Amino acid sequence: MTSSSPANPGTAVTDARAVSWVVTTQDAPWREQPPLDFGRVTGMPNVIVDTASPKQTVDGIGGCFNELGWTALGLLSEGDREGILSDLFTPGAGLNLSLCRMPVGANDFSTDWYSYDEVDADFGLEHFSIDHDRATLVPFIQAAQRYRGDLRLWASPWSPPTWMKTNGHYAAARPWDGSDVDNGIRDDQLGAEGTDMFILEDRYLEAYARYFARFVEAYGEEGIRVEMVMPQNEFNSAQVFPSCVWTAEGLARFIAVLGPEMDRLGVRVFLGTEERPHDAQIESVLADPAAGPWVQGVGFQWAGKGAIAAVHHAHPELALYQTEQECGDGRNDWRFARYSWGLMRHFFTHGAEAYTYWNLALTEGGVSRWGWAQNSLVVVDPEQGTFRYTHEYFLMRHLGHFLQPGAQRLATMSWTGHENLLAFRNPDGGVVLVMQNDLAEPLPVQIVIGGDVITPTLSADSFATLVIPPA
Repeated sequence: MTSSSPANPGTAVTDARAVSWVVTTQDAPWREQPPLDFGRVTGMPNVIVDTASPKQTVDGIGGCFNELGWTALGLLSEGDREGILSDLFTPGAGLNLSLCRMPVGANDFSTDWYSYDEVDADFGLEHFSIDHDRATLVPFIQAAQRYRGDLRLWASPWSPPTWMKTNGHYAAARPWDGSDVDNGIRDDQLGAEGTDMFILEDRYLEAYARYFARFVEAYGEEGIRVEMVMPQNEFNSAQVFPSCVWTAEGLARFIAVLGPEMDRLGVRVFLGTEERPHDAQIESVLADPAAGPWVQGVGFQWAGKGAIAAVHHAHPELALYQTEQECGDGRNDWRFARYSWGLMRHFFTHGAEAYTYWNLALTEGGVSRWGWAQNSLVVVDPEQGTFRYTHEYFLMRHLGHFLQPGAQRLATMSWTGHENLLAFRNPDGGVVLVMQNDLAEPLPVQIVIGGDVITPTLSADSFATLVIPPA
């Protein structure tokens, strides 16, 4: 670990407001450093943080509740499981997660396919039930609520009930070549991007809107409030797991019905999740006179990152969420943590107000029911009954641990290869600066923040968070 003393020790200024900071490298995560003193500007600074013109307010940092996360944690002792939950959700303690995602029915990391009503043509939803979730999702969320009573939640489906779909099947694609997964789909049931797999008839649209309402009400009875919904996860993608493709026009027709139903329950409607760089799709829905007025925000993930800048520029009034960090390959390696940092920088720099990690916990290898290996914040060894935190956990902690509710992103100016950072101001006036040194050698940096100057030396190939207390 490199020295944390100022690069120009002769210029230090005595100040009780010393800067605390923490550093993570591949081999040494979350190492607290000796406090930094303030100094004076010596030459051209590398970074200037603009505290006078704050950007978007951060609505929250979170992850997703899914069944395989809960079954993975269930392999641990009660003490270990509760320790992880406390670390993920207790305000100000560990990761500090506050705004999380949940599925409406099965997702790709469920134990298997299910919906809340698989009885054909049950337009009255007489057979609607969330009983399946009482074994997994309900206790998972309630366990998190024990540590964060003000935990906020939003939800999206991966597939409607099969009887509401044109193909009568939960999936839309064949298993991957060489896969031993069988989802039972026939050739005549395959879906395709740019089509509508939902039956766009009034009685189906109305029943599906009521299905959302029953979901919100049923979870409310369990003490779990859903504050926002998105109509479809990745509405362009025909997948081997639960999925349903929609056109923008089809989504507009549904949102026109869903909006009033959710408004009755005090639940917001966002458009998403958008996983293509197609801002024109979003514009099409927003321009629809029956659907547009109901849309209060937009969610982006994966290649949707290519659309967020245009939407933010055209619609600064909309709340924009990053809805799912790209999920890796189950290796949970340092390479992907470095890649994930680039995603975080991109989304926040282009207006995202929330950032959502995907799997909170998985068993070693992270393979789903449908054969897809993914990363997670916590990895459980099912044979040993042990766990470990991953590199991405520590990366997320470098941001989430330090942000207070109502934090605002700050613009920065930087030169000569020092642009790899994000800055935020907390409501108490303190500044949180997250930086990456992607070099294989230490990097001295001179940073000007308001009237303050700090000169840390960032460890080789590291992430660092510096917390500058209020003046």
